[in-house]
Amino acid sequence: MSHKQMKKQLLSTKEKSNVKATFMIMNVCNYDLMTTVLYRWLKDRPPTGRCQSSVCGAIVDRLEISMIPVLLLLPLLLRVAALHYLLGIIILTALPGLVLWYYYATHRKKRRTLFFLTLALFSLFYMYYLFITEILPRGDVSQLQQCTVTTGVILTVVCLIHTKRGPGLVTTSPHEAHSCCQEADKNSTQRNGSIRSAASSGIAAELQTTKEALTVKWSTCPVCKIMRPPRAGHCRTCGSCVQRLDHHCIWINSCVGQANHRSFLLTLCVFLLTSLYGISVVLRSLCPQQYLVTALLYCPGVYSQSSMALCFTCAWYSSIVTGGLLYLLVVQVVNISFNVTEREAQLALRNKTSQRRLWGLVVDTGEYSRGFYQNWVDFLTMTDASASPCSSLTDLV
Repeated sequence: MSHKQMKKQLLSTKEKSNVKATFMIMNVCNYDLMTTVLYRWLKDRPPTGRCQSSVCGAIVDRLEISMIPVLLLLPLLLRVAALHYLLGIIILTALPGLVLWYYYATHRKKRRTLFFLTLALFSLFYMYYLFITEILPRGDVSQLQQCTVTTGVILTVVCLIHTKRGPGLVTTSPHEAHSCCQEADKNSTQRNGSIRSAASSGIAAELQTTKEALTVKWSTCPVCKIMRPPRAGHCRTCGSCVQRLDHHCIWINSCVGQANHRSFLLTLCVFLLTSLYGISVVLRSLCPQQYLVTALLYCPGVYSQSSMALCFTCAWYSSIVTGGLLYLLVVQVVNISFNVTEREAQLALRNKTSQRRLWGLVVDTGEYSRGFYQNWVDFLTMTDASASPCSSLTDLV
């Protein structure tokens, strides 16, 4: 083979390899391009089927797979606790600790979570399911009692939905806040003159109170960078400022503020009344010869049948939940009576500017209290004065 033929063959081999390399690069580029286009198409593609609504989309986005073990283990643990009263004592005592341990182990990095809301609704409907399938077939529950329990469950869910519609977010612009401050200063100046002229007439104290209410200043949120009215606070869990922020309730996955505080209190009352009435109906069915208080502590023969033991164990489980929420209701009622929010109480304790009353049950700041009657009137008649838009249906999730 001549030198020219060898050179020509080498060139052709090199060209073939270059062509192959070129085709490989083009294939890789085309694959990356197709992947990018497909990802953008899937991302921008509108949802189809039943999930077209924003509510379904919000549910799918916030669906937590970690809730499945809890929802499966709760009925199983209750059935195991119904095998013997010693097992019931051990499991029901350890159950709150197990729930909190599992929550902190699986939800460390999540700000808002449906964990406790899902657990609460599942427990409510599971107790109602046992009431329908285990207590009603015994034949000692009247139709009126059945309708009362059913109505209480429905009202609890309705009140919860109303509470979830929003706590009243602060979205007021700085211009509006500045106008409110100028109006408050103007009214304050007018009230100062009225106080001086009315000092001899015995109504100076009342005008002084009005003056203090009008001279309160708006403040700037260090996180949101917006002007917020007095008693508003920033919720770190929700990431927004709320009017008259009381606290962030994990059981409803929402803040409790000016717009939903009354409905939150109503939800607590309806649930507690329904729970107490349901427990009393179940205990009267299982232990007809015992008083209600003693039946919960001693019910002879209740472990002779598995269905009776399960209902008795669930009555104890409901009593534990009811006791915790009853304490929350008492705290809320006392705070409202002194016109103080839970956030203001915590800040006053931290700054040591408050007084503890009623054996430490209430923290009285003395800043907004106007007497028992007037405090309740202000609470029941307060309105949502924010410029926040109406809450959407996705806020119910």
